[in-house]
Amino acid sequence: MRPEGPAGHFRTSVHASPLFASAVARLLERTARELGTDEVAFVDMGAGRGELVAGVLAAVPAGLRVRAYAVERAARPEGLDPRVEWADAPPEGVRGLLFANEWLDNVPVDVAQADASGTARRVDVREDGSERLGAPVTGADARWLERWWPLREPGTRAEIGWPRDEAWAAAVGTLAAGLAVAVDYAHRAEARPPYGTLTGFREGREVAPVPDGSCDITAHVALDACAAAAAVPGAAAELTSQREALHRLGVSGGRPPLALASRDPAGYVRALAAAGEAAELTARGGLGDFTWLLQRVPGGGYCPA
Repeated sequence: MRPEGPAGHFRTSVHASPLFASAVARLLERTARELGTDEVAFVDMGAGRGELVAGVLAAVPAGLRVRAYAVERAARPEGLDPRVEWADAPPEGVRGLLFANEWLDNVPVDVAQADASGTARRVDVREDGSERLGAPVTGADARWLERWWPLREPGTRAEIGWPRDEAWAAAVGTLAAGLAVAVDYAHRAEARPPYGTLTGFREGREVAPVPDGSCDITAHVALDACAAAAAVPGAAAELTSQREALHRLGVSGGRPPLALASRDPAGYVRALAAAGEAAELTARGGLGDFTWLLQRVPGGGYCPA
């Protein structure tokens, strides 16, 4: 909501290289083919300042008609492609690709910590960031923890993820047919981080997650729980790394052949730069470690791949 926008505090794959938007455009094209149409919707959840949706529109092939939506709480930025419809909620009943890049990690969640007896208690936080253990976790919070992130050892922590599950299920539910993709730093039930992942970012640096409006507050996402919440009968969900997902979409960090340098020096330099950007997007220990959740929504004329 602040004037500098998300890009003023952290760098996403969208900001790292236009190759990311081009890959998403290819995924949109594939979705259109699977739907058997040359007119398709693209819904950018948590659109920031419209960087991804603008990049996708610039990269789609001629002949593919795209109805583009940017879903964002902040105001529409000046100069955005007029074809983009700006809204605070996703459109209902569209056929196409819904893409949520680093959206779910900003859906607010409560934090729980096991006390000395192993009882999960809510973590209360003051505006200055100081914490104390509050009341025991009960109800929907307790049920979610027991299923997805049980706390057994004193001092261990969890982020209670059902608000993200509900947000994702609602977003997927707006599609009449097509593909929904969530991209985030994530974890699965077999490897939850024992002390949680809550943190903050300010001007490109990781900082303490102080809830006073001075920094972006984020936590990794239990995407396996989100997938279960949005399960569609007859359509399996897939969890894969960004590295693997982008490789499938033609993004590779391989160096161009040296023969190109003598035949087309300028082309070689461009290809080398692109290879460097692709390597960053797919790097282990970096952006390549993002998880992609892909959920297909079958509908008329749609054949799951």
